[in-house]
Order: sequence, then structure tokens, then C-alpha cells
Amino acid sequence: MRTATATTAAALTLALAAAVAAPATAASTPGKPGTDGLWRMDGYGTVLSLDGDTLQEFQTTSVSCLKGDSARRTGPGTYATADGATLTVRPGPGGNRATLGFDPSVGHRSLRRIQELPADCTRPTPEDPRAAFDVFWRSFAENYPFFAAKGVDWQAMRDRYRPEVHADTTREELFGIFSDMVRPLYDAHVAVRDGDQVFAQVRPGTQPPSEELDTKVKKFITERDLKNAPYRQDFANGRITYADLAGRAAGQGYLRISGFGGYAPDGAPYPVHLAELDKALDTILTTDRTQRLKGLIIDLRINGGGSDALGIHIAERLTDKPYTAYAKRARNHPTDPDRHTRPEPIRVVPADGPRYTGPIAVLTGGTTVSAGETFTQALIDRPGGTVRVGQPTQGVFSDVMQRNLPNGMTAILPNEEFLNRSGRTYDGTGIPPHLNEPVFTKEEFAKNRDSAFDRAVSVLRNDG
Repeated sequence: MRTATATTAAALTLALAAAVAAPATAASTPGKPGTDGLWRMDGYGTVLSLDGDTLQEFQTTSVSCLKGDSARRTGPGTYATADGATLTVRPGPGGNRATLGFDPSVGHRSLRRIQELPADCTRPTPEDPRAAFDVFWRSFAENYPFFAAKGVDWQAMRDRYRPEVHADTTREELFGIFSDMVRPLYDAHVAVRDGDQVFAQVRPGTQPPSEELDTKVKKFITERDLKNAPYRQDFANGRITYADLAGRAAGQGYLRISGFGGYAPDGAPYPVHLAELDKALDTILTTDRTQRLKGLIIDLRINGGGSDALGIHIAERLTDKPYTAYAKRARNHPTDPDRHTRPEPIRVVPADGPRYTGPIAVLTGGTTVSAGETFTQALIDRPGGTVRVGQPTQGVFSDVMQRNLPNGMTAILPNEEFLNRSGRTYDGTGIPPHLNEPVFTKEEFAKNRDSAFDRAVSVLRNDG
């Protein structure tokens, strides 16, 4: 659900606008029955007001509080956002604790009841350029987990750029300053936005996934890799393609997923996308096919991300044994980047109905982004054998935080880590392949080669 580059902005619409990790300003006290009342979110600094039919988010830093998104109540403990996603608030344990779930995402966020709004939420926030700078800087200082790994001194960034901001600094100048500050991060989940103007970038040596590239690659694969396929069909608004392979790949299947979202028309709520995915999986993973397949290639090389939950849903059709996909945690202190929420294991539980449990080859590259990466990670410990072929993924996993600035600009950043069973993340470097092969280079296109696909076919035949 996530990627914050200009070319993967669809993932932003799937992210709950969380807020900045700030210390609690009010003691937890008994409050209203059920879930109505005021809540502070562990690890995100968000304050939520649940009052009757309305859920209102407040995005806080240690110097600010700005209104964020709102949602309307649709049932006991459930709320719908403007884009149709569902938030679920469940009380307990006790009267002062609750959890928040967000249907396109995985895991839960812990809530603690507070007595009153932080003081900054009850007074206007200045809208001048310096105030916008301070909120921008603190949003990253209090949430971003990867400054040390990126070798970026964020305090030095403030010392360098804060003196350049004055009361008469123009929006264009301020946008340039913000862009220069985050440029050294080379993080595809970091962006600065002012209306239609967006600054974002990907890891050096990679390119962002785009509709143009996706169209080019899909045509190339159809004409080269799938030209003799006895069966091929597109699903989910063209985001999913399946083919039974022929020739030396006979007995193998090919599943291409270009995103974990966009399966239904724009504006459709998450359950509609999930239903479209199930239609595709029910057609592809029939009892007959799951029994006769000798191997399955899953192609994620052009994947712009989307919903982690949809990725887990697919993984549940690829195992007959439950296992842990990864654990998820968030930074949980405004000054100490080494303090986090308790890691929450995200489980893969075998789905009902036919499942494919044989060997899998996953194709990845630098244009495998966000939810494409969390799905790749979810297959690492899959029973049945999974080999990765191609190039490292992009290296961005977190849900993105969309932070309002007092002057109307927006900062976008990650604050979460997806841990493997060793307790480490693949942020920055991406998930490495077992077998390195070029991915959609100029030379590959020029010579009509798809080395990663061919290597996967050989591996699944046990001859490569």
C-alpha cells in the first residue's frame, strides 16, 4: 500500500494518513464506554477522535497538531474513509486500550485512551514558511527510521537549510529546499508534494515502474515468452496475467502481477478489489491445474505496489501449511530511532479450496516496489520451495505516512520496518535474488532475450 514516487502514487491512496511519533501529553484515564473518545496511536503519534458517527485524525509532532483524514461510522466499530477503505476499531484489553485495523494493510495499530487533545490541537498553527519548515523537519526527525542506514545527518540538514527560510520565502523556493533536504535519502517512499508538483526518486541504478514501461514489458513477454502458450488470460483490470507454458517449459505456469491494487475501477472499495482477485485465483488455481503444475513462475519485475493484504491473500493460495510471512513494527519514539512498537507477526494461513504447493520461481528487479516487495518477502519462508531470480527489489516496504504541512504542502515518508526471521529489514538494499540475471535492459530488449525468465524455466526443470 505504499510507494511514494511520482510513478507509484496509487499506493499513497491506500495508506492511512498516520501521524508523527510524539510523546503523550495527557495521562490515560477512564473515558467513554466502547471506543468513543480520544486515542493516541502507539508508534505513529496520531491522535484519533471518535465521536458518534465521525472518526477524526490529528497529525501531531512535538511542535504542531494538524487535522488529517476523517471517516464516517458504518457500523459498530467500523468507519469508511473517503476512498472506500474500512477502518476497524476494537476495544480492549481493558477500557483504556484498543486496536485499529485498516483493510488494505496488514497488522494492527495500538491505541491508548487519553483525557484531552494535546494543547497544539486546540490552537491555530502558523502558516508561514518557517512554521512549515519546522513541521516538515520534525515529521522526518520523529518518524523516519533509516537516517543512520542512509548516512544522512538530519540535524545537519536543519542547521544548513533553516537559515535560508524567511517570512518572504516563496512556495517554489520552499519546495526546492524540502526537495534538496530529502534528496540524499534516495527513498522511493519519500516525496514532497505541492498540488500537482511532486519531488520523488528511486534507488540509484534503478528506474520507477510506470504505465509505459509496464505496457512495453507486457507486450514483450506476450510475444516472446508466451507466444506458444496453450492458455493465456488477463484478469483484474489487466493487472494479472496467467499462462500455461509450452515447449521446454511445458507443465509450468506463469503468473504476472503488475500491482496489488487497481483490480477494479477507480473509487471501488477494497472488498471489490479483493473479490476481483479471488475471481482470478479461482480461475487460475483450479483443482486440476494445481495438481498437474510442475512449477510456477511469479513475475513481479514491474510491480508498483499497493495493498500488502492482497499479497498475503495470494500467498494463502500457495501453501498447505501456516507460516509467518514477516513481522511488522513502527518507530515509536520522537528522538530515539532505535525504539519501536512490539513486532507483530503477519501469518499466512492456507486458504480453503485448491492451493498450489509446489516449487515457485519469483522474478524481481528494481521495479519491484513496496507491496511487490512485501509479497516477495512473504514467500521467502514459504513451505514448498521458492527461488528468486533477477535483480534486487527497490528496498521500500513501509506503509507511507502522508503528512499535512500548515502551508498546504504535503510530506510523504515511511515509519515502519518489515522484519525477516532474523529480525532484519531489506530497506534500502532490497531483497536480493538467489540467482542474478539482467532484467529488461536495453541489451535484453535489443537481442530479444529474457534471461531471468529463461533461468526460472531451467531452475524449475532442475536443469539450471
